Amino acid sequence: MTADLLYAGLGLAILLLAGDSLVKGAVNLSLRLGVPALIVSLTIVAFGTSAPELLISIKAVLDNSPGIALGNVVGSNTANVLLVLGVPALMVGLKTAECDTRRTFVLMLGSTAFFLFTCLIGPITWVHGMGLLLALGFVLLDAFMTARIHRRENGERAAAALAAGEIEEIEGADPSLSWPKIAVFLVLGLLGLPLGADLLVDSSINIARAIGVSETVIGLTLVAIGTSLPELATTVMAALRRQADVALGNVIGSNMFNLLAIVGVASFFGTIPVPPEMLRFDIWVMAAASVLLTPFVFRGWPLNRAWGIGFVLIYVLYLVMVLT
Repeated sequence: MTADLLYAGLGLAILLLAGDSLVKGAVNLSLRLGVPALIVSLTIVAFGTSAPELLISIKAVLDNSPGIALGNVVGSNTANVLLVLGVPALMVGLKTAECDTRRTFVLMLGSTAFFLFTCLIGPITWVHGMGLLLALGFVLLDAFMTARIHRRENGERAAAALAAGEIEEIEGADPSLSWPKIAVFLVLGLLGLPLGADLLVDSSINIARAIGVSETVIGLTLVAIGTSLPELATTVMAALRRQADVALGNVIGSNMFNLLAIVGVASFFGTIPVPPEMLRFDIWVMAAASVLLTPFVFRGWPLNRAWGIGFVLIYVLYLVMVLT
């Protein structure tokens, strides 16, 4: 099993590096081709940063291991709230009163409710996946229209300044990147993602068999935590820079994409049955973790160190219950 653990770690590292490479290449290619920065941030960056989870889910479905595919999504969303927000809150705290994420948070709760309904009437087929992708389209359209209204209200001068600032703040944007380097980043990303997914999924299946647990448990723990590491790094850096809106927005956006995009696309590669244990416990923990953010979003409660400790302890307790 030692070899499988090493392969899993190698696969995860390749996935994270390849995902970052793909985002950097795609973002700079799009900006060079004249695609507006707003569209790039709403689509290419969002999809690119979810590419590792997407490739893992597709690979798991094709390998007839849907427990890993669904466990990855449900486990990642739970980890995003309790661990990815809990750790930076424990370190420095987050002043959520400065954030205005109410609209996107409501959309995330709606996405969660729609996903729960889809699981309850499962198994998840391409028909259900189409519904999830249509919901994703609505979320993207709403974000785009909200941003346009915000620009219009700010006036032309503010809009121009915002557009210039957007390019600088977009993840992976580098105005000095040459065409050959853009091509290299794209190729490395496109080649690395399937390779990393193969290594991580195959080794995860072997680990599950070796220690006698279900593939769903491995998806909810090992794979989910591993694929949440980029969100954790981003959120910690945002917290250190006192950018609570970035930290909270990162988690909310990632959770919506996990539920709607990843499960939606993966369902086109095969039917995804919902494990009974997940129906009884895990999806409800994920939903409860999402609802737990309500007072921080709507009432502006600060996510201080005490809350950070509580979030992390709840997540550790959840892992213990899953593993036992």
